[in-house]
Amino acid sequence: MKTITIIGSGMMGSALAFPARENGNVVRLVGTPLDEEIILSCKRTGKHPKFEREFPDGIEYYTIRELPRALCGADFVICGVSSFGVEWFRDEVLPALPEGLPVLSVTKGLWDMPDGRLLTYPDIWNEKLDKLGKENPICAIGGPCTSYELTAHDHSWVTFCGKNGTVLEMMREAMRTDYYHISLSNDVTGIESAVALKNGYALAVALTVGLNRCFFGNEELHYNSQAAVFTQAVREMQKLLALQQAATLDNLSVGVGDLYVTVYGGRTRLVGILLGEGLTIDEAKRKLSGVTLESLVVAERVGRAIRIRAEKGDANLDDFPLLLHIDDIITKSKNAQIPWDLFVG
Repeated sequence: MKTITIIGSGMMGSALAFPARENGNVVRLVGTPLDEEIILSCKRTGKHPKFEREFPDGIEYYTIRELPRALCGADFVICGVSSFGVEWFRDEVLPALPEGLPVLSVTKGLWDMPDGRLLTYPDIWNEKLDKLGKENPICAIGGPCTSYELTAHDHSWVTFCGKNGTVLEMMREAMRTDYYHISLSNDVTGIESAVALKNGYALAVALTVGLNRCFFGNEELHYNSQAAVFTQAVREMQKLLALQQAATLDNLSVGVGDLYVTVYGGRTRLVGILLGEGLTIDEAKRKLSGVTLESLVVAERVGRAIRIRAEKGDANLDDFPLLLHIDDIITKSKNAQIPWDLFVG
């Protein structure tokens, strides 16, 4: 039995409380400064406001002001913040962690640098730890797993990645259940890049749903165009992983699985459909006001990085027509029509 402190009571962080607690661990769910109402609701009802299922009995709930108490005696921390909370976690949480306390992050995304490099969030956090002179093993979760299906106990297969094999084994032993299946990898850059890239590409596949609704109506789904864009997405993901110097074959499969599940559910699908139906990016954002749209951030950052890399001669823009199309939709309000001729050459 371990003591696990989850920081971030959004949907994914909270969903991980289910396998963690059902595996017999002590689980402490801590809200960020934006999560106080969620934590108060959880304390009152034993249920997350956005989940149909009640939490397993015995979970403890803490506001961010109670973080020191929630960290006391913890065996590891799960970072459950969204990509918009990466800097907050870096600047406020990492300095507060006891020396040596491992972190397992479920936050997916990439950070682009002025020279065109794409850093993973563990990279960002390890830079901070180096400046603090601290050693806290940073691990991460990648793979196809949506929060609401995890709470429903649908079988999910994810990968825990990190540099410390002993820590990874400890985390897997604490978290795995008969429905939450866990592989291990030491390629943090590969796994984290793969599962971040799928966000922008899932939006691209969802465009075809909206475009087809305009052409065929809403009565039936058409899969040829979805499959075609999915194919192009996988081709580009493979090339991007090569640029990231990832172990492409193994990590691509994790990213493709995550791409599949993201296409068929969640916020990324919603915004992609709206854009395909003809809304501008600003109109889509207004319609989805209050919804966290991490896919837009990832697509814009990767698009910006690839353009810089191309200027330096490190990448070929012709290899990434779908990525650049999504970037143009987001940053230049370009029409959503798919550039098919650029795929087939």
